[in-house]
Amino acid sequence: MNATQDLIAMNFRDRHVVVTGGTGALGAAVIDALLQAGAWCHVPYRGAKALEHSRHRGSDRVSFVEIHDLADEAAVSGYFESLQQLWASIHVAGAYAAAPIEHGDKALLLGQLESNLVSAYVCSRAAAIAMRRLRSGGRIVNVAARQALEPRLGAGSVAYTIAKSGVAALTAALGAELARDDILVNAVAPSIMDTAANRQAMPKADYSAWPKVADVAATILFLASPENTVTRGAIVPVYGKA
Repeated sequence: MNATQDLIAMNFRDRHVVVTGGTGALGAAVIDALLQAGAWCHVPYRGAKALEHSRHRGSDRVSFVEIHDLADEAAVSGYFESLQQLWASIHVAGAYAAAPIEHGDKALLLGQLESNLVSAYVCSRAAAIAMRRLRSGGRIVNVAARQALEPRLGAGSVAYTIAKSGVAALTAALGAELARDDILVNAVAPSIMDTAANRQAMPKADYSAWPKVADVAATILFLASPENTVTRGAIVPVYGKA
């Protein structure tokens, strides 16, 4: 069975899935895979500039709603409350900032926490409340990072490492809390992914060692699928050959 058949075999047909960060490289790959598997996608986006670059604009199975800040609890809660159906919530949105500690002031740390950990917490909380309201079970998938599992790799990006480590802890704790409701919570932890932006930033790197966004998306899709019946609280490494 090839990758295309694997995606179709997963039962996302007519299931509704939220994807934050859906206008970025990984988020777009997740939406591609979900659409191929028959899902309806709901994508909160930050602003007009992000939306105009999305290849999914105009798709009748993708709905976009502007939410400027995914750490805004009122806005996020209202968005999830408006959903009539929800099977999975996939939280790709985040931000990366690197700085040596002498330049990594409190503002940098708070910004990384807001963009990565607080947004994942607020979205996970809203998704859990919606899934419990709908009594349908469900899946929540967060995106941590390799530094969350191997903090020593966070030298030079300590604030980011702290934030993504928090995402990993959130996932493990919430996975235990929601298991009785058949809501399975997991995360992936990518290393540097093969994206146009990362190639531009690191032109001398060995791109062949980096995981492809489509392959990371495939792992996310399994964790978010009904076929995942036992995995929860996991932080799954998706490192490629790096």
